[in-house]
Amino acid sequence: MKVKKVIARSLLIIAIVFASLMLYSVWDNSRIKVVKQDIRIPGLPEDLEGYNILQITDLQGRTFGSNQDKLIRQINSLNYDSILFTGDILDDKKFDYAPFYHLLDGIENKTNAMYVQGNSDPSNYKIDGNGELTKHEFVNGMEERGVNLLESSYELTVDGATLTFVDFELSILDPEKGFTFANGRTRPQMWRDKQYIGYQNELLQQWKGFEKRGNEVLIAVNHFPIIDERIDQLTSTTYYKFRDYDLIIAGHYHGGQIRIPLLGALIVPEAFYGFGGLFPPQDRVKGLWEYKGIKQYVSAGLGSSDAVGFMNFRLFNTPEINLLTLRGTK
Repeated sequence: MKVKKVIARSLLIIAIVFASLMLYSVWDNSRIKVVKQDIRIPGLPEDLEGYNILQITDLQGRTFGSNQDKLIRQINSLNYDSILFTGDILDDKKFDYAPFYHLLDGIENKTNAMYVQGNSDPSNYKIDGNGELTKHEFVNGMEERGVNLLESSYELTVDGATLTFVDFELSILDPEKGFTFANGRTRPQMWRDKQYIGYQNELLQQWKGFEKRGNEVLIAVNHFPIIDERIDQLTSTTYYKFRDYDLIIAGHYHGGQIRIPLLGALIVPEAFYGFGGLFPPQDRVKGLWEYKGIKQYVSAGLGSSDAVGFMNFRLFNTPEINLLTLRGTK
């Protein structure tokens, strides 16, 4: 009888812990926190001191409140100068545009709003019924709502300084060698199409003769983080043009999605890591880091993926948006 009581009590405790964990997870997944981070940039022009960049990433088709009202209120409460949507905005199992369009319709400040594609989003381009290369309808709807597709570069003049946001994957290519897919880049369905390649070469020619100016800050935007091994690859050859980036901004990892207290992320979706990203270096999962003088900020984002079907949720990993503030070094 004593053994049965011990087993019964143990099962009851396990059930209570499991139920508590599930309730906490549901509550925590519905929250949104604002993570603020100062980015110290050597030689930052005084006119860019305190410049605020809001990053929204990895929504994965989620909604926060009715028609995104909770997320909209949080965004509209912040003071920022540019807003970046760094991919995986949609759930690739549904391709429902409504959650993102509701969000864009509610955001009051879309000055200098930019988007880069993630791996769960539709390709930026498609071949239409007439055989012509056009932007995807998702991109058209986004641009109608005030968000620019960051195809090559987006240059801003802030008083006497220049701030340039660039598509990382295009910016590392050499215009003299022509368009290609650098190792690690996701290839769209029409990547062999001559019209697509021709258009990318047109964009690439904008980089011909590029030289970073003394009063210019160069920020590269990408969905995928640029891990140390890839930086080594890109900088160890003259085939690519690894620019003098002041900052790289990315998403994709979800902060590991499932995080264990005191241990951190168990896995991130990173093909460059061994064992499929299992047990990643914890200082390369989210937040700010620096490698070979290159600063990079990776957001844990808002949503979750169903790479493992029954684990389409975040655990001990509150959804976040990120307010990055440029600061000079002292």
